[in-house]
Amino acid sequence: MIRILVACVSTVSIIGMVAGARGGYGMSMFAAQSSPPDPCYDENGNPRRCIPDFVNSAFGKDVRVSSTCGAPASRYCVVTEKGEDRSRDCNICDATDPKKSHPPAYLTDLNNPHNLTCWQSENYVQYPQNVTLTLSLGKKFEVTYVSLQFCSPRPESMAIFKSMDYGKTWVPFQFYSTQCKKMYNKPSKAAITKQNEQEAICTDSHTDMQPLTGGLIAFSTLDGRPSAHDFDNSPVLQDWVTATDIKVTFNRLHTFGDENEDDSELARDSYFYAVSDLQVGGRCKCNGHASKCVKDREENLVCECKHNTAGPECDRCKPFHYDRPWQRATAREANECVACHCNLHARRCRFNMELYKLSGRRSGGVCLNCRHNTAGRHCHYCKEGYYRDMTKAISHRRACKACDCHPVGAAGKTCNQTTGQCPCKDGVTGITCNRCAKGYQQSRSPIAPCIKIPVAAPTATYSSSEEPTDCDSHCKTPKGKMKVTMKKYCKKDFAVQIHVLKGDKAGEWWKFTINIISVYKQGGHRIRRGDQLLWVRAKDVACKCPKIKPGRKYLLMGSDDDDSRGQSGVVADKGSLLIPWKDLWARRLRKFQQRDKRGKC
Repeated sequence: MIRILVACVSTVSIIGMVAGARGGYGMSMFAAQSSPPDPCYDENGNPRRCIPDFVNSAFGKDVRVSSTCGAPASRYCVVTEKGEDRSRDCNICDATDPKKSHPPAYLTDLNNPHNLTCWQSENYVQYPQNVTLTLSLGKKFEVTYVSLQFCSPRPESMAIFKSMDYGKTWVPFQFYSTQCKKMYNKPSKAAITKQNEQEAICTDSHTDMQPLTGGLIAFSTLDGRPSAHDFDNSPVLQDWVTATDIKVTFNRLHTFGDENEDDSELARDSYFYAVSDLQVGGRCKCNGHASKCVKDREENLVCECKHNTAGPECDRCKPFHYDRPWQRATAREANECVACHCNLHARRCRFNMELYKLSGRRSGGVCLNCRHNTAGRHCHYCKEGYYRDMTKAISHRRACKACDCHPVGAAGKTCNQTTGQCPCKDGVTGITCNRCAKGYQQSRSPIAPCIKIPVAAPTATYSSSEEPTDCDSHCKTPKGKMKVTMKKYCKKDFAVQIHVLKGDKAGEWWKFTINIISVYKQGGHRIRRGDQLLWVRAKDVACKCPKIKPGRKYLLMGSDDDDSRGQSGVVADKGSLLIPWKDLWARRLRKFQQRDKRGKC
């Protein structure tokens, strides 16, 4: 058992803490055979704050010292008091003799008051020469106290330092001196307020009731700190007690005036530092998310993190648990890290503070790289070009089906997220827009793949008062003479095969949408294949010269000098030939085309 005699230190008692610090991380011999319940969760499995055992984190660890007696062997004398008289008991320190050596290992071994083992510095290490003890804790600890049990008189001046970055930088923890201003430029016993809670103070309390040997200096990290009662809510003090390394610097010996004695050599032999026990009491720093520390594969001490946390100090959320920000656990709230809600479609996520605030501080996770054709912050809807299969849960890997919109019949590739209905062009129907609606028929045009089936000839829109009465004299071409000859071909400027798609009246004209299928003669307008407009005067349509019906195919031959009203497209009038198409004409018209090229027209 590690035990030291403790002087009265302060209102925060270190006696109980030292007595409870039993050394390392071994299991108690009285532990139950069955696995105990996890302290990080209650009986219902709900997370709660948990902390590692309070230990002496210095036990068994190596201490680096700047001075050790015995190399070479030297005499040292211990001053003892008998009543009012003092006497010296002199011995030899020899590093080569285990029975006469005083190595640094004695600082952190099992302390037995009946068989003291003491580390000892060289003789006469007087000011301004310093002696330092440096201890690495191996990871971050929340230090409650630092204590030193002396075999020599306690130093007149000494300082305790801590490092939070494994010895790269050091900050003072506490100063001890009878001359605070002279030694450390600090006032003696300065008051601690909330404004200077993270500052070291200087005190001479270690000189009270000074024994020559067996004295104790014990520093409590939280004693007198105003926020100590509310430690959970004080980041300043949480940072103040955190340390990875402890360094003790002995700055000045306590000589009690012996340096004035005649036997100066004997006095010098009595000037050294000797410590039987160095303790650093505290807990492995795990921020309330682990109940113990263990060795990892590299033999480094790390927290055994729970509550979906990670890191040597459980100081971050483990991957994919970023739905709310990491926080230290408190007595009231475990602050467990929460997994992102991605409906089993993502393996990575990130935290977004703005979304977290907008949600009332409930959820801030954003899923990354949603799979299975899903999208959204939670991978909760289907990406463009897919729609929900309502027969499957959103978490199913096949919850989203491809829209499969028809490339010609659909107006786009994105369908309704719920029904899967694609946006169809005019006259097209079906969930994928793959067929013509009722009253429409298929055309060859990719722009208007379905056209209205005409219910009557365009002349049916004329009233009896509008129909001309002199159609025979109006039309130049007698009805019934619809033969295709080379002579007629040569007289016309253009000859094309057309498919009439639809027609609408526009004042004195009819505007037909046509698809030019083949061009046998171009004329001056350089007519090309594809969709165009065909203009015909309303009077010509009424007299059926030419006779034209939507949905039919025709051979159109006309002249360039026809009045086109300044509109783009082709014009047909009573002098044009508009003849219902016959497939056998295609070969005949190609012959006419070849003869025309040879100048036969």
